[in-house]
Amino acid sequence: MKAIRVHQWGRPEVLQLETASDPQPAAGQIRVHVKAVGVNPVDTYIRAGEYAIKPPLPYTPGCEAAGVLDSGERVYTFGTVAGLVLGSYAEQILCEPWQVHPLPARLTFAQGAAIGVAYTTAYRALFERGRAQPGETVLIHGASGGVGLAAVQLAVAHDCRVIGTASTERGRQLVREQGAHIVCEHHAVTETPDVIVEMLANVNLAGDLELIGRRGRIVVVGNRGTIEINPRFLMTKDATIAGFAIVTLAAEESEVIHRALAPGLADGTLRPVVGQEFPLAEAARAHEAVMQSGAAGKIVLRI
Repeated sequence: MKAIRVHQWGRPEVLQLETASDPQPAAGQIRVHVKAVGVNPVDTYIRAGEYAIKPPLPYTPGCEAAGVLDSGERVYTFGTVAGLVLGSYAEQILCEPWQVHPLPARLTFAQGAAIGVAYTTAYRALFERGRAQPGETVLIHGASGGVGLAAVQLAVAHDCRVIGTASTERGRQLVREQGAHIVCEHHAVTETPDVIVEMLANVNLAGDLELIGRRGRIVVVGNRGTIEINPRFLMTKDATIAGFAIVTLAAEESEVIHRALAPGLADGTLRPVVGQEFPLAEAARAHEAVMQSGAAGKIVLRI
């Protein structure tokens, strides 16, 4: 089979397409013949050697995919036997049973590859860490990316009032199409939200603290540096800041989330949006694209 391998930390060029032996499942493992792979910012951090987790070299990047089992069943995956951040940039992968989920017939493989990270992150941010309730106002910063669009769809389905921000008109139009009630640029929000889902905390967190309402919840799901904030806003508003990393999810926690997602994926309430597709051999280009501003949907590798 073909797989992307990384032999040294560095720029996207270190992603090399190589030939590897077909993986053979051990007892209790599931083999997936991959048709599409999701690309995420965390993949680039690991590749560059800048993430808290540094796998032994060489390694195969990636944590989500869609494809078919040996039996022919269509599935999407979140994680591999190597963990929740490793191993999916390949023609075949091995998974634990809890990492494999049915892919509804209405969804393409590319859409299936856009589910694992984005919808797990959005669900946990909104409902487990943000405790969003029907009727509350939810602000989603960076709403035009994979996680942002998933969060918009989930919040709208939960009967929340949704404000989505995006840096380009193309992105803002995409957010409107997902049902957001207000769509604007990042610094043009005037309403007071109950929950903020923050994709770039090192840029927006100080402003979030000024915006958030009384007893509001700010959930940090993305960050690329440090920022100085004034904690007095937390005190006077009785607000909270929460964060999480999906790599820390236990199997039971992941299964709960994906069971909750299944009805929406099946009936079309949840509709993964694919922005760009690249061949597996062009993984380096995909890594460059996923770090560019003005996101408009998920970036996927085709196999």
